Amino acid sequence: MPTLERLRRGRHPLAAVVSQPDRPRGRGRRTTPSPVSQRALDEGVRLLRPEKLAGPEIEGALRELRADLGVVVAFGQFLPRWVRELPSLGYCINGHASLLPRWRGAAPIAHAVLAGDRETGVSVMRVEREMDAGPVARRRALEIASEETTGQLAARLAALTAELIAEVVEEIAAERVHWAPQDHSRATQAPKLRRADAHLDFSQPAEALVRRIRAMSPTPGAFATLHGELLRVLAARAEPGRVPLPPGTLQRPAGAPLAIATGDGWLLPTRLQRAGGRALSVEDYLRGRPLSDGDRLS
Repeated sequence: MPTLERLRRGRHPLAAVVSQPDRPRGRGRRTTPSPVSQRALDEGVRLLRPEKLAGPEIEGALRELRADLGVVVAFGQFLPRWVRELPSLGYCINGHASLLPRWRGAAPIAHAVLAGDRETGVSVMRVEREMDAGPVARRRALEIASEETTGQLAARLAALTAELIAEVVEEIAAERVHWAPQDHSRATQAPKLRRADAHLDFSQPAEALVRRIRAMSPTPGAFATLHGELLRVLAARAEPGRVPLPPGTLQRPAGAPLAIATGDGWLLPTRLQRAGGRALSVEDYLRGRPLSDGDRLS
């Protein structure tokens, strides 16, 4: 969204916006446009919403645009060669939320948080067949705050992406853009998150569990089970110390915060959510659903 808004304010006219088809969204699962689609509709920009970039209808519509350049941000579909080379300049550019070649793939932000990286950033590259492997025109780093979640970091990176895309577009227009090849030997992968990635294994150190909780926030939300029911841990902090209990065991000393035994140190949850319930502070959660010393999360 920030990239669309930034380009819309720029001096180069937008030929069209290509976004995902309308999908069921929200609690009511009503079919609604994506945020990008909605903004294009509001701004009166031509909008294409193909299920797939294949077939004569979408090919004809894209060729009809006679665009000079294609700009891709979090599109979520593979771009066939004819799409990549369709613009009159012969290529598309992409704003990717990592310092390439680190974290190529669908979930670079979450993987950076999960790995405990101190910084990440944005790379603007040419789109090629191999995912996120094209030459790079611009990189800019951003420090990851100690308690920052994937959602919070994504918002900052989206704003940075918009600025870098706009800068590269101007360099391309002025014919002074420089493309630097990536060092493929240093590439790391950031595949799409699976539900299993959000599961909390309490045999791991508390610090690693905090990173996983941050990486999975806001979605899908890190989780464990208690008495057979799903329990999401949406925020937590780590506390060092000797842990004499089996991993996953709850401890509630009088006057002290709820603590969960881990493989190294204690995990102190600060925000919890049960299946079908609202996200609550740990204090509010415990008022409605008491937990006992010795209960064990799995």
